[in-house]
Parts: sequence; C-alpha cells; structure tokens
Amino acid sequence: MRQTDHAVVTVPYLRTMKAEERKIAALTAYDVSFARIMDRAGIDVVLIGDSLGMVVQGHKTTLPVTLADMVYHTQCVARGIERSLIVADMPFLTFQGGMEDALRAAGALMQAGAQMIKLEGAGPVLDTVAYLHARGIPVCGHIGLTPQSVNAFGGFKVQGRGARGGELRVQAQKLAEAGVDALVLEAVPAALAAEITRHVPVPTIGIGAGRDCDGQVLVMHDALGLNARAPRFVRDFLAQGGSVEGAFRAYAEAVRDRTFPAEAESYQS
Repeated sequence: MRQTDHAVVTVPYLRTMKAEERKIAALTAYDVSFARIMDRAGIDVVLIGDSLGMVVQGHKTTLPVTLADMVYHTQCVARGIERSLIVADMPFLTFQGGMEDALRAAGALMQAGAQMIKLEGAGPVLDTVAYLHARGIPVCGHIGLTPQSVNAFGGFKVQGRGARGGELRVQAQKLAEAGVDALVLEAVPAALAAEITRHVPVPTIGIGAGRDCDGQVLVMHDALGLNARAPRFVRDFLAQGGSVEGAFRAYAEAVRDRTFPAEAESYQS
C-alpha cells in the first residue's frame, strides 16, 4: 500500500511503517473541527496533548490540566476521526501515584475515544507501562524534555547532551522492554535521536529531535504559525499551504519526504 493511500492507522500499522521506513506524520488536536481536517489531510496520528493547557487554556505549563479536561477534549477529537490513530496524554499526577490510578485514568481516556495513551518519563513509570500493556492498553512513552517535569528541569531545555545521552538511551530501551508501542523523543540532539531510533523496535516520533526519527509531531498551533515565540524546531506550514488543510498536507508531505525538520530546525550534541 502506498503512503498516499491513507489507510486506517492502527497500533500495529505504526510498526509496519517503521519496518518499511515510511515516516509517521502526527499533530495535536483539541476539537472536532481541526481533527476532521487532519484526518482528511492524511495525518497518521492525532494527539490530544496536555499542551492544551498552554495553547487552549492559557496556562504557562501543562501541569494544571486535569483528567476531566483530557477526557472532554478526547471525546471532541474522536468525533472527527475516521482513519487517524487517536492518542491521548495522561495528565500530571494521573499515573505517578500508583498502577490502579493509572489504569482508571487510562481507561477513562480509552472510553472517551483514545486508541493509545501517552505518559511521560521512565524509571518509576516502567512498572505502570508494563501493567497497562498487560491489560491491553497501548502505551506511547515520552522521554527527553518531558513538559510535566519542567520545574525539575528549570525550564523548557534541551535534554540528552553529554552524559545525559547515555541515560536517555537506557530509558528508551527499558520503555521498549516494558511494552510501549511508540516513543516520543522531545528536544534531544538529532544524532542521539537517530541512534535511539535505530536500536529500539518501536516507532520513535520526534519533536525537536531531528529528521531521523520514524515520525514527527508538532503542536497544531505551532504548525499554523500561531506561536509568536516558537522554538527552533517549528515551521509555519500555514504560510506554505495557504489554508488550514493545505498546511496539514504540506506538513505531512514534508515529514514523509524528509525535508522537515531541516538541520537548522534540529538540536546538535
């Protein structure tokens, strides 16, 4: 099947895309209207990100986002999707407190329409990943710059330079062993992301992690040029595409033909 055929995207299909070296195009969405356009434009993965706390609710971080917020926005997005894979973020403190709490939160998001949940970090959450995986809940991991740990990092900063690179490599491997079905790499040096991508069996989806990840994700508002202080890994696709749907199609095409991100839109070691 050709990439342009826009097959219905499932969790196993993501692994097929990695095996066949076909890039995965992902964007965040928070409502039915934009979700419907993304689905029509051929976006492979639609992520209901807790980034909604910043781009929708106006908070400075993602930390104030609640499970009720995520369930509501997941329900909205799911009503607009026919073929894209729907992934929903587990918000702050819904999975750090214990496996049963995580199961209830993940279950609520799946019942709202998610087909995979995403949680941040490694270490203490590895048992939770395995617990959810064993109960039939697909999990996407997220390492590097994990926004829910912004206070521990002292801000939104590149991760994985120097000795920290080895730590991220270990985290990626352990998450794969625990049962994640995909892995987001955020704000890490491009060479490190490429190495991790080569060595883990699950698809990697980069955001500020260079072009060699198996796929890319952007916050929708960034891809549409709505962020006046966008990080270096962001490109305004609305200016290129001429319309919202055109922007989403231009983004997907740039991901698939490996012209996004460019070297200038990536971090170096």
